[in-house]
Amino acid sequence: MSNSELANALLQACQKRGIMLATAESCTGGMIIAALTDIAGSSAVVDRGFITYSNEAKMDMLGVSAATLEAHGAVSRVTAIEMATGALARSRAGLSLAVTGVAGPGGGSPEKPVGLVWFGIGLSGRPVTAERVLFADEGRDFIRQETVSHALKLGLHALGHAHAGLAP
Repeated sequence: MSNSELANALLQACQKRGIMLATAESCTGGMIIAALTDIAGSSAVVDRGFITYSNEAKMDMLGVSAATLEAHGAVSRVTAIEMATGALARSRAGLSLAVTGVAGPGGGSPEKPVGLVWFGIGLSGRPVTAERVLFADEGRDFIRQETVSHALKLGLHALGHAHAGLAP
């Protein structure tokens, strides 16, 4: 499925469940919320998108703790969970998708290579979860597009859509 098809499927799934959606994006800089709001009628379920590229924005807008950022860094499981948690708490959404990663071409390290992305998935009434994906280093645009696709699939999966194209 294309990102547009995935976004449309996620919007429909949210509408069917009667829940709003929020994103918390770092490495994608708003590409997930853009994919969703490119679709007419998305305002029925899209509440807001938090673009938190800097650590300060993560703390100010989402409540990510300075201690988390200092101990684990922006690209970490804990930060992704705090981003998704903050997006739920600071919006009317019942589903939040958070992404933080190293899109490249620079900025990677042996511990956090280019292509590493952490995803946080928040669904009201359930514990926030996180997933680590290491995308091939095939350029910044590739990594960002793959991150959007994977985030949309994770949203579908969280809402119980087994056909989301994710491995079990």
